[in-house]
Amino acid sequence: MRLLLFGYGFSGRVMARQMAAAGWDVVATHRDEAGRARIVADGFEAVDISDRAALAAALRATQALLVTAPPGPDGCPGLNTLVPALANARAFPDWIGYLSTTGVYGDRRGGWATEQSRLAAQSVEGARRVGAERDWLEVGRGMGLTVTIFRLPGIYGPGRSTFDRLRDGRARRIVAPGQVFSRIHVDDLAAGLAASIARPRAGGIYNLCDDEPAPNSDVIAFAAQLLGTEPPPEIALANARLAPAAMRFYAESKRISNALAKAELGWRPMYPSYREGLNAILAQETRERHASAD
Repeated sequence: MRLLLFGYGFSGRVMARQMAAAGWDVVATHRDEAGRARIVADGFEAVDISDRAALAAALRATQALLVTAPPGPDGCPGLNTLVPALANARAFPDWIGYLSTTGVYGDRRGGWATEQSRLAAQSVEGARRVGAERDWLEVGRGMGLTVTIFRLPGIYGPGRSTFDRLRDGRARRIVAPGQVFSRIHVDDLAAGLAASIARPRAGGIYNLCDDEPAPNSDVIAFAAQLLGTEPPPEIALANARLAPAAMRFYAESKRISNALAKAELGWRPMYPSYREGLNAILAQETRERHASAD
């Protein structure tokens, strides 16, 4: 069985490792030599997306195709590149996954959002995701492909967590009354995708997130406690002088339901809240530190 990744960033890399550990062959696309080197260094096959013959050959041998690259002004780069390649190669993967964002729901004033909730993106980035979702689902229907959409909140994990922001002084404990959001550990994301590959459903849409939406200030305080340091002082949102992108983030408050993924995929997050996730990251860092010292 072969997984092809269009995009080899934080989430794609973890997915590659988990699927390889389960016995899958993994191929990832790249645009430049640095991208190719990163994929090869991890032990996977690299395919230049500008090499049409190589991409077609890879697609014909692919059972699962995951698109992680975000959309830009011209839409989803994965769709623009892969749909013509799939048609030309006469390739029909068993499963195509597209990583979207819970930003498509916009602000819910702290309320819950399910996969059936109205889409009301409040940013250009969110609106582009809405368009990319629509385009991928239409391609799935038109070409008879099993396309599944995954709406994701903030993704964290080793090397990309509150610990890193605390250590380099970037963490700010901003207090916005009533503001909460969901998150997901990258390992839980990969496990949810694997569960969908095992149970493909054409046109499926799933929220993958933890069980406990929480204010960002609570997460920072807990992480600081685990590190044995004082948390940053609380700053009222009105006094934070945030960049426009950060202000858009704090302008939205919602709780994301993962009930459908649990019911249909049999998936459960290993880290149901930020507490379990951060504890696991710190434990891993400690093990790695001791191993390097030995």
